[in-house]
Amino acid sequence: MGTDTLRTDAADGAADRRREQRGWYFYDWACSVYSTSVLTVFLGPYLTSVAESAADGDGYVHPLGIPVRAGSFFAYSVSLSVIVAVLVMPLVGAAADRSGRKKPLLAAAAYTGAAATAGMFFLDGDRYVLGGVLLVVANAAQSVAMMLYNSYLPQIAPPEERDAVSSRGWAFGYAAGALVLIANLILYTAHDSFGLSESAAVRICLASAGLWWGAFALIPLRRLRDRRTPAREAAGTGWKQLAATIRDMRRHPLTLAFLLAYLVYNDGIQTVITQASVYGSEELGLGQSTLIVAVLLVQVLAVVGSLALGRLARTYGAKRTILGSLVAWTATLAAGYFLPAGAPVWFFVLAAGIGLVLGGSQALSRSLFSQLVPPGKEAEYFSAYELSDRGMSWLGPLLFGLTYQLTGSYRDAIISLVAFFVLGFVLLARVPVRRAIGDAGNPVPERI
Repeated sequence: MGTDTLRTDAADGAADRRREQRGWYFYDWACSVYSTSVLTVFLGPYLTSVAESAADGDGYVHPLGIPVRAGSFFAYSVSLSVIVAVLVMPLVGAAADRSGRKKPLLAAAAYTGAAATAGMFFLDGDRYVLGGVLLVVANAAQSVAMMLYNSYLPQIAPPEERDAVSSRGWAFGYAAGALVLIANLILYTAHDSFGLSESAAVRICLASAGLWWGAFALIPLRRLRDRRTPAREAAGTGWKQLAATIRDMRRHPLTLAFLLAYLVYNDGIQTVITQASVYGSEELGLGQSTLIVAVLLVQVLAVVGSLALGRLARTYGAKRTILGSLVAWTATLAAGYFLPAGAPVWFFVLAAGIGLVLGGSQALSRSLFSQLVPPGKEAEYFSAYELSDRGMSWLGPLLFGLTYQLTGSYRDAIISLVAFFVLGFVLLARVPVRRAIGDAGNPVPERI
């Protein structure tokens, strides 16, 4: 009788865990459309055009009386959003771990970001300041929400399941991004048929991402549950809390070593994502429609890549699979260096290569890091992880820009990014992940 009860309890626990995991996937499904449709495709060009319409005769706008070139306003707004996120994430992460109440904080961040994104519908005429404010709020809120979302992973999946669960989450996100982007592109390219101006079509595309985000965020907020944790004293706020987290990480130097490796190679990944369209348009002479189709191809194949690399990790372990993906990134950039100009087919091949390794390398990095986090400090450590993702993403663009400035060649600029993948490979290869997991106080899975 006792054995039967134990089996029933185990089965019920597994069913509850699966239900919670399925709810967790849906946050990626909810918020990824913001990254794809808003940040990657529509907002940059549109906000720039709004700022240009408000500019003076010299091409400057003056937010808060500060002269800013209209063409730089979007980039500065993104940078400001990163600064805001850097200040807020450590504070929220510590509060989440201290109270054990992540879900209300996740809800607040998600709906702040979704509301700001939906508000972009009103971004018309010369309302560039409104656009900048909404971008800063939405981008910072997304960073905070993703930090909280990622910190659930160690709690909803045992070590042997995390690679697969993390990979499925990324796959859900890329699938949603592709689905909504297709709908957006239909509306945008056929706006005349719908009786809409081009500006109205873009504003509907922007706002629809916010509505999607808010609607589907309800699913994880219903299914995820908070865990009570032992009360901990506050270590401070903002930068003080981040400093406290880094000091704590020094007691886990192998976790810090992995984070450094991730910071390096992920900076390369983020730079490829943001600069590939510049390379395609400026160096290869490809049109906007070709670049948008390439973005869509990346989204679709990232779903396949996330799931495929998740399966490879079951056989070869997450660390070896990530190392293999970094080799693939290096080969992809080398191939990109030799792409002929004016040949969209070969650019699509490059996009396919990026898509296949993009989701998997990021998903497995997240799941591997989750093994290296001391129990009870998930949100705090994932705030540092998210900061390395968001807050240090200026190094790659800086190297890309400096290389172009010195050589005048985008081909040299794109090949310079190989340095991030080579150095990241070397740093990750030197991390003994089994010992790192044990030192963090977590059970070591059979294959890692």
